[in-house]
Amino acid sequence: MTTVLAPSAGRAQEFQNWFNDPFFQVTNADPACPEPAGPFVDERSRLEQAHHRAEKGASCWLARECDRPKAYLYDPDIAVGIRQAFERTDAFAASTLWVTVQGRVVYIEGCVSEPSAGTQLESLIRALPYVQQAIAIVRTDPSVAPPYRLRQHK
Repeated sequence: MTTVLAPSAGRAQEFQNWFNDPFFQVTNADPACPEPAGPFVDERSRLEQAHHRAEKGASCWLARECDRPKAYLYDPDIAVGIRQAFERTDAFAASTLWVTVQGRVVYIEGCVSEPSAGTQLESLIRALPYVQQAIAIVRTDPSVAPPYRLRQHK
């Protein structure tokens, strides 16, 4: 899905999931919770990320930390595991959460009702196969701005 923002310096910026990173919603208790930007970035950010992503993919293999030639090849399997984990628990039923998986790192963003939910989310995700790191970036107070970048829609 492509999103176009207002023109900047005479041309529109196109925000895309350039690298096709898994990005999906796992809970939806609060429809007012703002959607995170997830992996959607403009072309400038894509160019900045490209080198790092190539290096991370290869270094994992060369360091013999991965049995696949690129760290990003684990991401679809990790995404399936996350979906299944959320299907097996109702611990986060009162939350609204989106997940981004990038090179074995999982970002969980959204709104939760309990301050301890972030730590619990990270523990749930870290226990899954192939996950290298889990980072919860969540908001507990609806009167406070979200601590994550927001998705820009047309």
